[in-house]
Amino acid sequence: MSDRKKFLWIVSAFLLFYFLPADAPRIHGAAIEALAMLHEYAREHVLLCLVPAFFIAGAISVFVSQQSVMKYLGSQAKKIVSYSVAAVSGTILAVCSCTVLPLFAGIYARGAGIGPASAFLYSGPAINVLAIILTARVLGFEMGLARAIGAIVFSILIGLAMAFIFRKEEEKRQEGFASVPIEEPTRPLWQTVWTMASMVIFLVFANWAAPKLESGTWAAIYNVKWVLAGLALLSTIWATVKWFSRDEQSEWLGATWGYGLQVLPLLFSGVLLAGFLLGRPGHEALIPSQYVAALVGGNSIFSNFFASIAGAFMYFATLTEVPILQGLMGAGMGKGPALALLLAGPALSLPNMLVIRSIMGTKKTIAYVSLVVILSTLAGIIYGTFF
Repeated sequence: MSDRKKFLWIVSAFLLFYFLPADAPRIHGAAIEALAMLHEYAREHVLLCLVPAFFIAGAISVFVSQQSVMKYLGSQAKKIVSYSVAAVSGTILAVCSCTVLPLFAGIYARGAGIGPASAFLYSGPAINVLAIILTARVLGFEMGLARAIGAIVFSILIGLAMAFIFRKEEEKRQEGFASVPIEEPTRPLWQTVWTMASMVIFLVFANWAAPKLESGTWAAIYNVKWVLAGLALLSTIWATVKWFSRDEQSEWLGATWGYGLQVLPLLFSGVLLAGFLLGRPGHEALIPSQYVAALVGGNSIFSNFFASIAGAFMYFATLTEVPILQGLMGAGMGKGPALALLLAGPALSLPNMLVIRSIMGTKKTIAYVSLVVILSTLAGIIYGTFF
């Protein structure tokens, strides 16, 4: 960042805090919400969501060969293969818009094309089987089905659009990866797959949400989630000690540490800002919740667009978007805007955007966010027209 930009940021911050009406009750409430949201985020999402994701991203960057990533996710890979792999990832990873970031950074740094990488970035939090099932249960079968179809189609469309928009830049970027010498594998592929799968299984079951009903398959899995997560963790530790040298373990920790330093400061800053502006579900912050509900009634272009924008900037932990939508729909939110928010909200958030910008740059981030918002708006209008 140039000295001029730094100076402008300093002046902007000074003017903001100089004229901020600090004694106003709403400012007090917004400040409390910002701290409460960061407190909640730190307690519920860092240790069991982000830390395992950092280790997975570190393992990808160290142990997964560049040739493997480029074979399945590179710009030269067959589209049916690369986009299928990217789109199906969301059914495996029950992650939020922030937890997916280190995983995205890992595959992008290893040579994944901008198209498949963007598809993965969207699909990770959007195509969540648990969230889709919960949506169908709480908000209706049609809403759940529309969300599932929309999320799968969007991940592919967004990836293809990003690949087309930045095709010239991507060609130059991929040339750099093509010149990298082929790495000789240091261990059988199945050992790397075993270790990665163990970490993914831990991530999934450690964050398995409590079901609405006390019986059924999801409830049965929830009752043994810590047994499954514990076995996966033991498997990861055993594989790491048995199959990886001290130097490899050290390199893995270094890569994990690097992702943490890159992602966490931006995430925490974004969570604070999102909490200050919008607050937690059911709590007031700077922007009154009734304003949001009043702006997303009916099925106009504006209401769907506003729902997409609001969802894009709000932070949704995994599965929390459903009860939030239930409350908003009870307050008069239309079905079209509800679907628009469901398709934009889980895949984006203000913290998420800040980190994406640090990985892909400003232009690609604006394009990605715009595609998510526009497609979500169109889907909301179409759904609201028929339902």
